[in-house]
Formats: sequence, structure tokens, C-alpha cells
Amino acid sequence: MSETMPPLPTSEHLTPDGAVLQPGWRAREIERELPQLRLVFAHAPLASRAGRGASPASIQRRLRSLSDRFKGAHAVAVRRQPVPAAYRVFYRQIGLDPEVAQTPIEAAVRERMVHGGFLSGGLLEDVRLLALIDTGVPVWALDAGAVRGSLGVRLSSEGEPLGRAGDAWSLPGGRLVVADDSTALGLLFGEMAGECATGARTREVTLFAVQVSGVPTLYVEEALWICANALREAA
Repeated sequence: MSETMPPLPTSEHLTPDGAVLQPGWRAREIERELPQLRLVFAHAPLASRAGRGASPASIQRRLRSLSDRFKGAHAVAVRRQPVPAAYRVFYRQIGLDPEVAQTPIEAAVRERMVHGGFLSGGLLEDVRLLALIDTGVPVWALDAGAVRGSLGVRLSSEGEPLGRAGDAWSLPGGRLVVADDSTALGLLFGEMAGECATGARTREVTLFAVQVSGVPTLYVEEALWICANALREAA
């Protein structure tokens, strides 16, 4: 397993609603090769209906408003905006083709064009979508019960499992993964381990966002705040 460094020299702090944003750790090779790659995470409560029942009317109104903003030329031009463009550059830097593996913001806008609007998928999915459309920064949500310790980014070891399940598939060596203190939980910008998915028994989620070169820290923190604030209000 890769040797890891202490958390980045960014102290944890509170969002306006009291959620604690915490800097993730990075493996030493990530520190050397991708010094501007940063992961930030926070915990938020999940109401029993959250993510499964319908979103509050206020959230659905915001989705409709954003749908009206992202039409035609605006949707086509989204990839040229500074934050989406920064993620496209990073994709190419780590060997992903953004024309094939779309960045989250481009995938969301494409779905909006196909369906004629941003569709509601329940509170958890909707607040993540709002954060993405508002800031350009994607936010992932893990069942907090599946996370041991803090989150960070490292390279996978040859043959290590993705997650802790007995049938977890083996990773090739050298892949960028999001990990907790003991296990790879997901591929960076890719698939997460099945046991990390939120479900009927989830009562707390671990939210995380990934910052790359060209993405302002303020945008990353705002994306996490949008999600955490909405979930706390619903809890």
C-alpha cells in the first residue's frame, strides 16, 4: 500500500450551517506528481426518507430554474467555462479522455438536453446535482458507516480489492483511488465500492469533492456547503 502523508496544510473549518469541512490526505507520490490535487470531505445527517422520497418543493423549484438556464448555446458552451475546463484538463492529465468519459458537469447537462430538464432523483441526488450545476464541482456521497477514518487519494496496489466485500473486484496497480485509512473505496472520478452506496439504513453520509488545478477553493467549499446544508435542513 502507498505511503501516505498527513492531511494537507488546510485546517478544518465550519461552513455557515456548522458542517465541518476536512482536508483529505494524499499519498506521497500524489503529493509529488499531482501537487494541486486536493480532496475535501464533510459529514452530514441523512433523514430516513432522504435520497429515496421526493425532494422538497423548494429543491424541485431550483432544479426547474436551473433547467431554464441551461438551454441551447449555454449548454453547449459549458465545457469552455473555467471550472469544467479545468476538470477536462485534469482528465487528460491522468489518462482519461473527456470525450469518452464525460466530466460530471457535462454528463449532467447532456441529460438535461435529452430529457428537457434536470430530473429529480430524490433529495440526496438532487442536492448533489444543484451543487454541481451551481459551482461546476462534483460532490460524491458515501454511506458514512462504510468509511473508516479519513478520506484521501492514493495509487492502488496490484490486485487489491475495491472495497471490503468478499466479491469485490481486484484493481490493477497504479490507479488513482479514493481510500479511507485501510481500503480503496472507489476510483477517482469513477466507480465506488458497492458497500459505500447509501441505502435504507443510512443515517449519515460522507460527502467529498475533488479539487484540481484551476478550480478555486471557494467553489469546492460552496459545493459541499450546498449539499450539507440541504441535508441538515431535511434531517
